[in-house]
Amino acid sequence: MLERYRRDGDAAARDELVRRFLPLASKLARRYQSSREPLEDLTQVATIGLIKALDRFDLDRGVAFSSYAVPTMLGELKRYFRDSGWAVHVPRAAQEQALALAAASDELSRSLGRSPTVAELADAMGIGQEDVLNAIHASNAHDTVSLDATRPGANEEADTYADTLGQEDAQLDLAEYLVDVVSNMSMLTDRDRVILHLRFARDLTQSEIAERIGVSQMQVSRLLRRALHRLGEAVGGE
Repeated sequence: MLERYRRDGDAAARDELVRRFLPLASKLARRYQSSREPLEDLTQVATIGLIKALDRFDLDRGVAFSSYAVPTMLGELKRYFRDSGWAVHVPRAAQEQALALAAASDELSRSLGRSPTVAELADAMGIGQEDVLNAIHASNAHDTVSLDATRPGANEEADTYADTLGQEDAQLDLAEYLVDVVSNMSMLTDRDRVILHLRFARDLTQSEIAERIGVSQMQVSRLLRRALHRLGEAVGGE
């Protein structure tokens, strides 16, 4: 039938080949089945890979058609997840590792009768535990949830995910006040600005400031009060 299709263009032969290899396509699709991806959709993707394999297979290579078709169908499935199955773009290698993780997790869950540990997944996949954790994080990029969606267990007011993000900044009013203060710093002397910087930016004590600029602690205290008073008047006057 392969010869009839590839050399003679017999469409009926191709249809029969698709029918015969469809169980193989379904079997491969099941490797990637999850609650997010219906088996029917994945089977269709694998079938597309099967048809591509039929169109590209070289009869003169001397290998079984299935040996060529399986990698082609798997490649089509991986391409599907890479191009359209992820809500957030992640590197191709991370996507493929996440898919392999899902398959390994399903297989181990069936054999162990429980969810596998990170160490068990690492042993089964032949990778490090850190790589398993990275694959788990990549899997989280497969889906997104609207910020307007109601959170599980929301109260009567139907809390959404957006309600959990951000909060009112209690010091927001200080931002505007700070702009006023900074804009009026030019009215101070250079020494006053240095003293304010050392006290409030560098958090030095008055004694340390006095030693730094070569005056007494009492002078530093007086200069601080004077500078703050002038700034307060300037800001309050506006």
